[in-house]
Amino acid sequence: MLADFCFSDLLLYVKTTGGPWLTIGQVRPATGQTIFTTDFVGTNANDAETAVFDRCARDGSPVESDMHVEGLVDATRMLAIPVRWEGEVIAVLTKEWIEQSGRRPGELERVYTTIFDHFVAMIAAGEFPSASRVGDSSSAPRVGDGVMYLDGDACVQYVSPNANSALHRVGIQTGPVGMRLAELGFHDGPVRQAFERAVPVIEEFEQGAETTLLCRCVPFVDDGAVTGAVLLVRDVTELRRRDRLLLSKDATIREIHHRVKNNLQTISSLLRLQARRLTHPEAVAAVGESVRRIRTIALVHEALSREPGDDVTFLEIVRPLVRLAEEGLQSPDRPVRFTVTGDGGRIPARIATPLSVVLTELLQNAVEHAFGDGGAGGDVVVELGHDDQLSIRVIDNGRGVASGFDLEKATGLGLSIVRTLVTTELAGTISIEPASTDDLASVGLAADGPQRGTVVSLSVPIVDED
Repeated sequence: MLADFCFSDLLLYVKTTGGPWLTIGQVRPATGQTIFTTDFVGTNANDAETAVFDRCARDGSPVESDMHVEGLVDATRMLAIPVRWEGEVIAVLTKEWIEQSGRRPGELERVYTTIFDHFVAMIAAGEFPSASRVGDSSSAPRVGDGVMYLDGDACVQYVSPNANSALHRVGIQTGPVGMRLAELGFHDGPVRQAFERAVPVIEEFEQGAETTLLCRCVPFVDDGAVTGAVLLVRDVTELRRRDRLLLSKDATIREIHHRVKNNLQTISSLLRLQARRLTHPEAVAAVGESVRRIRTIALVHEALSREPGDDVTFLEIVRPLVRLAEEGLQSPDRPVRFTVTGDGGRIPARIATPLSVVLTELLQNAVEHAFGDGGAGGDVVVELGHDDQLSIRVIDNGRGVASGFDLEKATGLGLSIVRTLVTTELAGTISIEPASTDDLASVGLAADGPQRGTVVSLSVPIVDED
């Protein structure tokens, strides 16, 4: 904002302990041409600049002088401004520009220069920046959006062309100069608060039926008294319209997920009714597995219906899946304890369904094969980790896989589903191996007698390639 008001480059220097002045900040103006193509942050001031900065810091008042910029033939000037905090000069801010002769500045340039002079006085006196919280200045209006210059009575003294256009868009055609904003029918809440509290104020409001404005009012403070202000105005109507469209789209997508979940639950109920009429054990088992897989997908849609955006917290899906396994897979004569450790982070919604189906199949495989009928039960641990890759390990302390087991040659439906989903839809890798003592110990398990357990390691990329 300051660089835009003075049409010049601004650099910020601090005095290092027992050393030179160091450049710690640099800003180029959006309203004028920069004289620096080089980034000076991290470099030290030269001898001539050091002398000016030392004098500025010692006297506590602005110092103007000539300067030399390597590569420029035009005469350049520098204004060194002391930055004061709690009565002490802690830095020096410089305005650096090319001296132009023979050209008379226009009204906009004269007003902006006057506004910048107010800021110079406040910076030197320790009145700016304000110690109060003003909100996120990165989203605040810029000088190029529109400027209104107000005097000590909050009367408009100048309106930039862009600010004047904003007034016209909200139906204010009257010449604003010499009038208060309230007299124009313009919302003056930010101005009143800034004058009353002597601090900058950012406020967004609807002006009229169809226009949304974002305003930032910065008061000019002299020894605690407000002597005027600058009001930056930005028309954010289109941005807010897009925000509302995005919110509406997000709500619609979540409603779709909710309805899909309800439909899947209806299908699951119908299949369970059908299973009650079946007598063949294999048919009953097949329908039961279908119901379980449908419920898995329904759980994913339920999670997606609760969370906004295009991704979902994986842990919020894993926990219901584990509860589903506890309810449907274990039996009193085969107690299996499930544990989830780690954090899978957030995953894209596009991989949530296949990943959940894979995890469900792995949990079922662990219960059915690691702890078969007549066994004493055991433990299954789901270990999650994430970076650019989502890592899942399903570790059990059951009977372990057979010697020479090869996942590529597995013919069971469950493992076939897992292999296909991981390698095609998820573009990941998977391995199933006997668990080592270290594998078991890493999740707090121990081998029980001849049982060695199994470890399934799954890795899936979760960062989309551009």
